[in-house]
Amino acid sequence: MRFFNKLTDFDFTGRRQLAFMLSGALIVVSLLSLVTQGLNFGIDFTGGTLVQVRFEQNAPIVQMRQELDKLDLGDMAIQEFGDPREALIRFEKQGKDNKEQQELLGGVMGALEGIVGKGKVEQRRVEFVGPQVGDELAEQGLLAMLLSLGAILIYVAFRFEARFAVGAVAALIHDVFLTMGFFSLIHHEFTLVVVAALLTVVGYSLNDTIVVYDRIREEMKRLKKQPLGTVINEAVNRTLSRTLVTSLTTILVLLALLVLGGAVIHDFALTLFFGVVVGTYSSIFVASPVIMFMDKGKPSPLQGGKPTVESA
Repeated sequence: MRFFNKLTDFDFTGRRQLAFMLSGALIVVSLLSLVTQGLNFGIDFTGGTLVQVRFEQNAPIVQMRQELDKLDLGDMAIQEFGDPREALIRFEKQGKDNKEQQELLGGVMGALEGIVGKGKVEQRRVEFVGPQVGDELAEQGLLAMLLSLGAILIYVAFRFEARFAVGAVAALIHDVFLTMGFFSLIHHEFTLVVVAALLTVVGYSLNDTIVVYDRIREEMKRLKKQPLGTVINEAVNRTLSRTLVTSLTTILVLLALLVLGGAVIHDFALTLFFGVVVGTYSSIFVASPVIMFMDKGKPSPLQGGKPTVESA
C-alpha cells in the first residue's frame, strides 16, 4: 500500500539543523521538568498500599477523602477508575506484617462502609508494596533499559556500521527521554506499566529505524557517486509511505484503546501513543542525519571506500 501516488522528493537532510534545534528544545524542556518536579512515581516504586473498590452507586470521592484522612494513612490519592462506581485508593502507609496489613485494610473498608452502608462497597483488588521492593523495581527497570540499549548498539553495529549504531541509539535515547519528560510535564503517574510501554516504544522505534537503514544501505550501493545527504534523502523518501501508513494505523489503534480501553490499559496506550509519534519523527529526523555527522569525510565500506560527506 502506498500513501502517496508518486515517489516523494522531500529534502529531509537539508532540514536536519531545524530538526536538531526542535529536538534540542524539547529535550531542554523535558530536562527542566524532570529536574524541577521529577517523575510522579507510582506505588510500584515508592511503596505503600493500593485498594480498588466498587460501590453500588457513584463513588463518593469527596466523602472518601474526608473519612480516610482521619486514619492517618500518609500521602494519599483517590481517583475514579474506569467506571464512576469504581475508585482507586493509594496511600503511603503499609502494615509491617500480614496482621497489620489486614487491620489497615479493615480500617479502610470500615470507613468506606460508614459512608455508604455495610455491604454496599466491594473490595476488588489490594496490593501491598514495600519501599525496598520499589527500589529494586526501579533499579531493575533502569538496568533493563540500559541493557536493551547496549544490545541494540552491538546488533546495529554488527549488521550495519558503527555510525549507524550511534544514530539508532541516539534516536532511542531521544524517544525515551522525551516520553519521560512528557510524563513529568503532565505529572502523570509513572508506574511499571509505563516502563513496560517504554520498552515497547524502544522496539517500535528501532524497527522503524532499521527499515530506513536497510534502504540507506541499498541506496549507498546503487548511488555510489552521490553525496551521503542525497543517498539518505532517497532512502527516506522511498520508505516514507510505509513509515506513515504503519505509524498512522498504529496511532488509530492506540486512540481507540485510549478512548474505549478503560483505565487498566490507559497508561500503556498513552505511553505508546506519545512514543510512536516521537519514534516516527526520530527515525526520519534524528537517526538518519546522525550518520552524516558521524561520517566526517571518512571512507565508507558500503560505498567502495569513497568519501561521502556533504557540507552541513
